[in-house]
Order: sequence, then C-alpha cells, then structure tokens
Amino acid sequence: MSITEKIDGVAVTTKANVYFDGKCVSHGIQFADGTKKSVGVILPATLTFNTGAPEIMECVGGSCRVRLKGSEEWKTYGAGESFDVPGNSSFDIEVSSEPYHYICHFG
Repeated sequence: MSITEKIDGVAVTTKANVYFDGKCVSHGIQFADGTKKSVGVILPATLTFNTGAPEIMECVGGSCRVRLKGSEEWKTYGAGESFDVPGNSSFDIEVSSEPYHYICHFG
C-alpha cells in the first residue's frame, strides 16, 4: 500500500479534536460527496479508542502496536500499512517512540 501524502478538494475543521490530555490530536476533513475522515497524530502513549462506525486506520508516519477488542494479540503497523476496526468496538494502541501520524477512514 502506498502512503497518502496529500488530500485535495476537502473542507478542514480548523479546531482540533484533542484527546487523552493532548496525546492524540486530529482534524476532521470532509469531501464534496460528504465522506468524512480525520487526520492526526498520536504521541508516545498507550491508549484505548472506542468506535461507533467501522474505521480504517492508515499509517502515514511512525509506527504503532494495536490490539483489537477481544484479541490477546498485538500487531505492529508502520508507514504505508493500515488496520481495520469494526464498528461499535474498541482498540488499544501503543506508540512507543516517534509520533504516529494517521488518516482515519470512517466506514
């Protein structure tokens, strides 16, 4: 998979979404067809995110370890890789050294 480096033709929400005392910061983007995504960064931490809609988390920089709800296994993802999270679920994410940059594609 290639890394998304630029997203054209979108409206950006300028006020940041700040979670976990600033350990995760993102901005919402919306395409002309109504599709919504977010772009953001997670600083070194271990966090748990809950999902409403299904999500695809695309790594555009850094790396992370992820454990999906109901799994004991941690998997590592780096730049150019992505992982799927079911709707109405959760996942644990561990970022250990450099920030993890992502695009969240909502399903």
